[in-house]
Amino acid sequence: MTSAWERLLAEPPLSRYRGVLGEPAASEALARLDAELDWQRPSLRLYGREHPIPRRQVWMGEPEARYRYSGRDFQPQDWHPDVADIRERIRTLLASQGIAADFNSVLLNRYADGDERMGWHSDDEPELGQAPVIAAVTLGSERPLRFRWKQGNGEPFNVWLPHDSLLLMGPGCQASLQHALLPRRIPGLRISLTFRRVLPLAER
Repeated sequence: MTSAWERLLAEPPLSRYRGVLGEPAASEALARLDAELDWQRPSLRLYGREHPIPRRQVWMGEPEARYRYSGRDFQPQDWHPDVADIRERIRTLLASQGIAADFNSVLLNRYADGDERMGWHSDDEPELGQAPVIAAVTLGSERPLRFRWKQGNGEPFNVWLPHDSLLLMGPGCQASLQHALLPRRIPGLRISLTFRRVLPLAER
């Protein structure tokens, strides 16, 4: 990879890129997405009880990109122009590295402050295929994404995700690692956009 990319792991491939949009475009996109999206706080069923998620989210993408998460089906909203633009910029960045990325959907998560969080998980739902590629863009407050190995073959580690950065989780990351956004005493709004490809029914 070129010097603009930071390789964090070679196997499975995990890389970070800074400056996806540049300023002031990144801060302007953060403000528009915060103000214009229909942010939702759905409840998920865990151990027989309903719990509202500790953040707000939007599922967005092509009409066929339906997604099932924690027992619920999500129908995508239409592309917001800023999100569609970010997707195209990611495609260009990845194409420069010889990576074809046909993302047809994105999960946006809105964290109002450091108390809002995402628990331990892997993006390994059947709809994403055997070895998905996930591209996660951060806008707003910098926070660390915590990783741990599923088989215990390494120490947990943090990846700090600054404003206007991209984290690329390549093939094998979801099979080998779990990740979480844990509570931190870090102020400020953060919006993450995790782009992915939901497979059509015939390919699952």
